[in-house]
Amino acid sequence: MSEVRSVDRLVADLVRDVPDYPKPGVVFKDITPLLAEPEAFAHTVEALGAPWRDATPHVDKVVGIEARGFILAAPVALALGAGFVPVRKAGKLPGPTHARSYALEYGEETLEVQQDAFAPGDRVLIVDDVLATGGTVEATNALVRDAGALVAGISVLLELTFLAPRTRTGDLTVHSLLPV
Repeated sequence: MSEVRSVDRLVADLVRDVPDYPKPGVVFKDITPLLAEPEAFAHTVEALGAPWRDATPHVDKVVGIEARGFILAAPVALALGAGFVPVRKAGKLPGPTHARSYALEYGEETLEVQQDAFAPGDRVLIVDDVLATGGTVEATNALVRDAGALVAGISVLLELTFLAPRTRTGDLTVHSLLPV
């Protein structure tokens, strides 16, 4: 990257819209151009974790939501000195799990987390690529609580404000790099 751009400008410039994917009427936010630029990706990871870097108490675990949330959450966890926990679609994790079903903008899904993923009282940061209707984050928040941990906050690349996702995030702190 030859020019210096703010993180919100990087996200706006490098995330592309793909109309009618995965079904007609849905505009998919493709983050792969952002991930392909190492400097932009590094700045994005830093910005996603920044509000929680000096948090007291600190973040113990960072949750990434399948699948693109994994790509963002794992390096955020490393940057914060925290563990990484995947939240996956049903049937993808071994051992006993907690499960939550939810509606999304184009269907229904079930997410799971391993029952032993968190220590009691762990402070957890939820990281995902897009906060759309809020259903995925709402289900993930419930999974974290079911496992005995506490959600410290939510950090996302994009927030689709026109879908009013914060009506489903309750009193949790939401940090979005680019509200659209």
